[in-house]
Amino acid sequence: RMYMTYDPLRAKAKVAVFTAMGVVAGLGIASGLGWTHPAANIPALDDEAQITTASVKTALEVSEAFTTVSEAVTPAVVRIESKRTVEHTAQRIPAPFREFFRIPEDEEMPPPAAEIAGGSGFIVSDDGYILTNNHVVEDAEEILVYFADRRVFEASIVGTDPFTDVAVIKVDVDEELPHLSLGDSDDVRVGEWVLAIGNPGFSSTRLDFTVTSGIISGRGRPLQLLQDELRRDPRYRRLSGFAIEDFIQTDAVINPGNSGGPLVDLRGRVIGINSAIASTTGSYQGYSFAIPINLARRIMEDLIRYGHVKRPRIGVEITGVAAEDAEVYGLPSVSGVLVQTVQDDGPASGKLQPEDVIVAIDGEPVGYVAQLQAKIAERHPGDRVTLTVYRHQRPIEVELRLDEAPLNDIPPRVTERSTHAEERLGIRVEELDAELARELGFDDADGVVLVQVIPGSPAARRGVAGFRGTRITQINDARIRSTEDVREALEAVAPGEIVSLHFEAPDGTTRVVNVRMPR
Repeated sequence: RMYMTYDPLRAKAKVAVFTAMGVVAGLGIASGLGWTHPAANIPALDDEAQITTASVKTALEVSEAFTTVSEAVTPAVVRIESKRTVEHTAQRIPAPFREFFRIPEDEEMPPPAAEIAGGSGFIVSDDGYILTNNHVVEDAEEILVYFADRRVFEASIVGTDPFTDVAVIKVDVDEELPHLSLGDSDDVRVGEWVLAIGNPGFSSTRLDFTVTSGIISGRGRPLQLLQDELRRDPRYRRLSGFAIEDFIQTDAVINPGNSGGPLVDLRGRVIGINSAIASTTGSYQGYSFAIPINLARRIMEDLIRYGHVKRPRIGVEITGVAAEDAEVYGLPSVSGVLVQTVQDDGPASGKLQPEDVIVAIDGEPVGYVAQLQAKIAERHPGDRVTLTVYRHQRPIEVELRLDEAPLNDIPPRVTERSTHAEERLGIRVEELDAELARELGFDDADGVVLVQVIPGSPAARRGVAGFRGTRITQINDARIRSTEDVREALEAVAPGEIVSLHFEAPDGTTRVVNVRMPR
């Protein structure tokens, strides 16, 4: 019988040999996989600055200022979605004229359609008052406000003013909200840096809270946009001359959806409300316009106090001054406002005369029509003002007391229409039959299927459109077997409460989506 003795030196040698063989084999495999390319093939990366900080110090400070302002302002900017009911064209044609358009009188009209408008706004007080544009929320039946921290609140309209395109809405929350301070738009200078904050893609969160920069390109821009819009609305047509269009022009990018957002200076103070663009395409082409915050602030105060604007007036019809007018009336420069007619029942009756040229109000120069309108609008009915007027080529002073313009007797546009709970939520359902079940791929024809989701509705905003063609099996705690079950279950949900919708796909997959019932 033979015995093997253990030699520790020989064992270590074997281990070393096997280890070396393993390393060589591993290197061969790695080389074949391209893992062992020489380090020289990987470029050396340098993270050293190629420009000294001192040489770009001013630019870096401006960049830091932009960053600081953006971080300070954005939490108080909101995205606004408003829902309104719009009649179809045929519904707006009076009955006596339908025959002309070959519309049978007994023809059933389609129901008014829901339209979703949107834009931006900004919080101006810690208790939830928000400034925005009138065209963002006008005639809205439901308004949702999206905060930068992704919270959503319903808002109510405090007041709107189509003559300046300013509106105030409010959210009620049990906390102090971040808000912006208001600057002085009279101090704005051409060439000054500004930032515009808003939501150019209001129907999507992809472009929420976008910040753009630019300079003040001009002041006192009259665009005739509001006047044209008012003339198209029968309610305001005869009063379109009261529109105030004294815009601040900027080259900061503003696109649809930015409307209502703040234009701020480099100290974070709001100097304007982003409102319009001059474009042939509907998108930004280099010219953007904002409502001066001094005018907007005055309008906001009335909207909060009274629910409408008490607009002061002089009681004259006016036009701008041209070079020929300046020569005829002996003006020191081509600026001022030419009085064409004086209203018999207005404050100017017996005080001003046709062909007077107003060149200042309370010592503040007046150069053009919109500027005079804006300066008057910043005052209140009952205020006394002193006008500097050129009459017979000589300046005189005329004092008068402003009264109130007749702007508040306009009937509101009201759409009386009852809606069922599923329509308010934004869904339409049908009961499954054999044909529909076969088309959708269900093995049986029992239950209720989702067939439509209204764009912009609460259901659409929660992604329910992705479940079209699936069966609704349960709403909250109620089992669903018929369309009547759907209606009863949704009618039991109070406005503001959550609806839990349970879906089942043809393959048996189940999903649940929680949607808030609109107020």
